[in-house]
Amino acid sequence: MFRLRGVSSRFQRLIHMGSVNRDQVLQQLQVCSAEEHVFDVVGKNKAELTADHVGMAVNTLWRFQRDKPIFLRTVELIKNHPQFLTLQVLAEKKIALMDDIMLVDLLYSFLRLNFDFHDPLIQQLVSEAWRRLDKLPMTSLSKFTVCLHDMDLAHSPLIGRITNIVDQNLSSIDDGRILSTFLTTVTSLGSPRFRDALLSKVDHLLDKKDRSQASNARRVMQFLHNIKYNHRPLLEKCKRILLCHIPTMDVDQISMLMGLFRSLRLHHIDFKLAVKQRLTEKIDSSVDPATFARLFISLAPLASPETRGRLEGTAYILADDFDALQVVDIVETLQEIQSRNFTLINKLASVIQRNLDTYRPVKVCRITRALLMLHYKNPKLFTKLRNLLLGFLERSFLPGEVTMLNHCLSLLPCRRLQEGVISRLNAVVPQCRFRDLISIALALEEWMRKDPLYHHSTSSEYVLLLQALTSCSLQRLQRADRLNLLLEELKYVSGQWFKEVILEETMATLHRMIDQIDWMNLPALSRFITKTIWLCPPLMDRIASVAIKDIEKIHPSAIYDILRPFSTLKYDPKGAEGFYDACIKRFTPHISSLDCHRLVLLASVLAVAGYFPEELVRHIFNIDFLGKLEAELEFFPASSNRRIQQRLMELNRAVSLECPEFQVPWFHHRYYWDTLSPRTAFLSPVHQQIHTMLGEVLGGVNCVRAAEVTHYFYTLEFEFILDKHLKPLPFSKPSFVQISDEGENLWSPSSLEKSRKELPPGAQRVCIDFLDSKSFCKNSQHMTGVAVIRRRHLEILGYRVVQIPHFEWNSMELSTQDAWKEYLRKKIFLSAS
Repeated sequence: MFRLRGVSSRFQRLIHMGSVNRDQVLQQLQVCSAEEHVFDVVGKNKAELTADHVGMAVNTLWRFQRDKPIFLRTVELIKNHPQFLTLQVLAEKKIALMDDIMLVDLLYSFLRLNFDFHDPLIQQLVSEAWRRLDKLPMTSLSKFTVCLHDMDLAHSPLIGRITNIVDQNLSSIDDGRILSTFLTTVTSLGSPRFRDALLSKVDHLLDKKDRSQASNARRVMQFLHNIKYNHRPLLEKCKRILLCHIPTMDVDQISMLMGLFRSLRLHHIDFKLAVKQRLTEKIDSSVDPATFARLFISLAPLASPETRGRLEGTAYILADDFDALQVVDIVETLQEIQSRNFTLINKLASVIQRNLDTYRPVKVCRITRALLMLHYKNPKLFTKLRNLLLGFLERSFLPGEVTMLNHCLSLLPCRRLQEGVISRLNAVVPQCRFRDLISIALALEEWMRKDPLYHHSTSSEYVLLLQALTSCSLQRLQRADRLNLLLEELKYVSGQWFKEVILEETMATLHRMIDQIDWMNLPALSRFITKTIWLCPPLMDRIASVAIKDIEKIHPSAIYDILRPFSTLKYDPKGAEGFYDACIKRFTPHISSLDCHRLVLLASVLAVAGYFPEELVRHIFNIDFLGKLEAELEFFPASSNRRIQQRLMELNRAVSLECPEFQVPWFHHRYYWDTLSPRTAFLSPVHQQIHTMLGEVLGGVNCVRAAEVTHYFYTLEFEFILDKHLKPLPFSKPSFVQISDEGENLWSPSSLEKSRKELPPGAQRVCIDFLDSKSFCKNSQHMTGVAVIRRRHLEILGYRVVQIPHFEWNSMELSTQDAWKEYLRKKIFLSAS
């Protein structure tokens, strides 16, 4: 018995000593403060290192690298250290002895240390984790999924199994970090039901405040970007969370967020202001090329001219230190801000030229487009770019890549499409998506415009290729059976070929899938109809009925997109009053939270349709609102800025004319004279023809005036006065609009009376409006909203409006001088009697 007790005590001492030794190694690794300390511990304890020691050492090495700025990381030095090879060998031998958490952590750290995906160690770690998949804790499972995603295995069967595990355990996941990680890694293989369940769960978990809340919000935005789902309520919540954390973010984090905001087309002014302030604070500390490049890309589009000048000056100094990819991003940013700093552009172009052989096709396309938009002049570089594009195109078999390269080639100053390009296009056309077919057609239109040898003959290579495009497009439309997928492909359609050849069949296809219209795809469908100006009453009625039925599910910011086609096409759906009333009631409680520019566009659309919600109008024409709008427009491209200011002017005019009781002052007189160049002596051939004939019909050219400007700055093509006997009155001298510097209303009910008192008793002012094809829907003689509101306003201003549709003026019936003059007489005199 005593002998047994002695053996037992000695055995316990041995175990204790081993435990102490292991603890000492772990403790030494835990207190290491640098990579060399880790390697020193490894070198001194090679024979005693366990699986836990190896995992601790590798994870500690990655932690040291992670905590350094990217430009100070020394990953390659770490990997080349002799003791790191020891860790690799030991890790490979001890994989089976590792616990589940350590196994996944080790795989994650090795990948972060830039190990090749095909390295035997990585493959063994993945295989072992796959074997243990069903028992991995959720924390490790989410990290393992990130590893698979980094290894380009996002669509592998392994991800499919993980997706199933997450689906089965979704209700038990209460950690926002874990769930947001799954959002960005496993949803590519999930069903719509699984996606919606994830969104519902993450919406709840985002309300929990923890240190990873900002990272969780970023992953949610990344997920919504990946699945192309503009879930407005969730995006708003993410924005609020991220806005609180911007003051503590570094340049890399903000740069990533700005990329997401751009891809999701979010224009939150408060977010941009916070980003601008934070990045401006980081200018002086962002001295390394990598960090400064990200700072430049994010800040330059938001910065003031003075700050842009500082950024461009620093970019010039650092130009030679930028790597091949950073310089491309900076050149694209210069193009976005429409920079004219040609000294910097030339310097960056020289860096690009040195790295041309390293760029992949998509980068060469981006470089070419940016340099062309920047008006860069270097025929030698453009020749090199063209040769690169041609070489890529002749070797490529990917339809999307061939399409992209062909479109980019069409932008270059080359006058003819080569035979090799045409044969490659013919080969990929049957495999192309709808948007790729449209891109090829747009490029062909450009080639045909530039090619001096092009003739409209059925044997032309261009015509034959267009015929192939048409055939494939019509086949795709006939086979289409999912509305959401079709709308995604139609998002960026444009060009004459689409409008003239494909549009009618496209609308027929949409009509065929009318039962698939729901509240989620209403905005996308409405945007497409607005873009095409094609009137299809059944589709419009369906949009209105779905909007009324599910109005509470529609985000207030989407109301503008839904209302726009009805206003643009001037179509009143069944139950129009109820439809507009439901839309107005939906966004009105949220006026204060919507972007200023969005409210202006929304009010403008409603005004064209004849609706002026008082709360909305008074909210817009308020000093505080206009100040916020002005600040918001500073962050918009010049073209968008002009468009929104134009809509504000039109809204100001409509409210002043149609709702004088609101007492909104007219304050756009200076804007009009300074910006829109109202008066012009140029008349098109059609207008010159009408002007000459009006002179003959009215008894002399002194009885008609052309290009007159009214109050509120409508330009009249032709104006004349008829007395009470319908006899034209000659003008004694040209008239000019009087402008009030005080900005008060230039029209009121008394203004019309004053205008009439200037005329002889019973006389009337008449204006002629020639309505070209833009004044009508694409497929009918139904007038658009702009033409209707113009007539309405001119009549309020005291004019009798005589409209001449282009299809009547250019018809076969009016093919002689006498016929045109008789047409004008009937329009002017018979309608007045």
